[in-house]
Amino acid sequence: MSRAGVLAVALAGALAPPLAAEAPVFADRSTALPVAHVYSGGWEHFVGGGVAVFDCNGSGFPSLFVAGGEAPARLFRNVTPAPGALPAFELGEIAELTGVTGAYPLDIDGDGILDLAVLRVGPNLLLRGEGDCRFSDATAEWGFHRGNGWSSAFAATWEPGARWPTLAVGNYVDRDDPDGPFMACDDNELHRPDLKRGGRGFVAPIALSPGYCALSMLFSDWTRSGRQDLRISNDRHYYVRDGHEEMWRLDEMRPLDAADGWPEISLWGMGIASRDITGNGYPDVMLTSMGDQLLQLNEGDGALRNAPFEMGTYAQRPFIGDDGRPATGWHAEFGDIDNSGRADLFIAKGNVDQMPSNAMRDPNNLLMQKSDGSFTEYADTAGIATTDRARGAALADLNRSGLLDIVVVNRRAPMEIWENRTPHAGNWIQVEPRKAGANTRAVGAWVELRAGGRVQRQEITVGGGHAGGQAGPLHFGLGTAGAAELRIRWPEGQVTGWMPMEINRRHRIAPQDFTDQR
Repeated sequence: MSRAGVLAVALAGALAPPLAAEAPVFADRSTALPVAHVYSGGWEHFVGGGVAVFDCNGSGFPSLFVAGGEAPARLFRNVTPAPGALPAFELGEIAELTGVTGAYPLDIDGDGILDLAVLRVGPNLLLRGEGDCRFSDATAEWGFHRGNGWSSAFAATWEPGARWPTLAVGNYVDRDDPDGPFMACDDNELHRPDLKRGGRGFVAPIALSPGYCALSMLFSDWTRSGRQDLRISNDRHYYVRDGHEEMWRLDEMRPLDAADGWPEISLWGMGIASRDITGNGYPDVMLTSMGDQLLQLNEGDGALRNAPFEMGTYAQRPFIGDDGRPATGWHAEFGDIDNSGRADLFIAKGNVDQMPSNAMRDPNNLLMQKSDGSFTEYADTAGIATTDRARGAALADLNRSGLLDIVVVNRRAPMEIWENRTPHAGNWIQVEPRKAGANTRAVGAWVELRAGGRVQRQEITVGGGHAGGQAGPLHFGLGTAGAAELRIRWPEGQVTGWMPMEINRRHRIAPQDFTDQR
């Protein structure tokens, strides 16, 4: 397909209910944190610096577990007093952990309480959620192989019929290779449930080899066939040659290759974001890197094709200041900032450390999607174009105002909290699917929302971003639409009928809530 044809596909699905154009507005709430938190350390913490966002005590407000690098990781409990109030946090009690590069929340043991997969330079950990933001180390009890590598990426899925998840751990440089760090990428790991223990706990990991210095991983049903494949984004700065982006088929335990139509794209891959932004029902993929930030449009034919430059997503150089050197992207995340009904894109930016080939003062991006499907930069106008060395980040409604706020973790600089104060934003719905038994958070489900003559779709995943992710409600902006309907394709394959939903509120949905099953 031509570049013009690709853009036409994107623009055709990007229409949304009309909403008066108004720039997003954010207020700095970093002082809501009880202490300034910095992701610190030497060269083994050039990468990482993720944040896990999740409700750890059932309050309905998301708390933050933040990597510290050489400094201890911290848990910030969300103690915002009421929906719409100013965000507030207090220090939570958690065992002192250093060497942490990132973390991801998920319910591993199916007890309904979120656990934490913690990535480290050194042995990784699985922390069992005990409720009330308390955690215990369940790594040994669950038979999880800790390793002793430099872990920098993570993803999880529930394979068909499994009670416990399959965990993928991405490792960066092999610290034990005397010829490293260049051309010394470590193997990645796949941890599957232990069938001899009834599917509870994990067996010894399977090596996903060769590894090309993974910095982000994501399980996704990118072909919409009901099959979860593992995408791995790799850092060519260390693999130097022969490495490329990977897609693994778990049912065949092999990476896709040219015979499958998989292109061998090589970039300094840092992060992955995925969402259907064109409206065709297939997840598009954003890849951050040193240089171009590459958006790949999923046309539903088993191929991902590079977005045209005119879409405005490449964000290849700083958009303010006089440094014209290439930008360095890390965490990327889609989210509807102004509730227009169109997914916007936040990218955390920052030099690796003192890399002279790339911009030193590299502002974060807030790319707002317009009604024609293209994206326009608003970070400076919104007041969030800070230029510290950003790493991990998150878009989340911290104070339940119905607007997505922004969390940014910085290397050698304090982390940032930005409250979304955008005036005249559109209507919204937040949806939190739940199910009994295994996979209580319905990882792998597709949630579809129909409003204003348009259908939006989001997939529930664990992974992606850069060294951090979240477990919480999916946020849908509605523009001026005053009514909406919802349906869900659950992980096991059943699809519900459409159900009317009350707007401007959060909904927790279980399969039995739908009476029209088909």
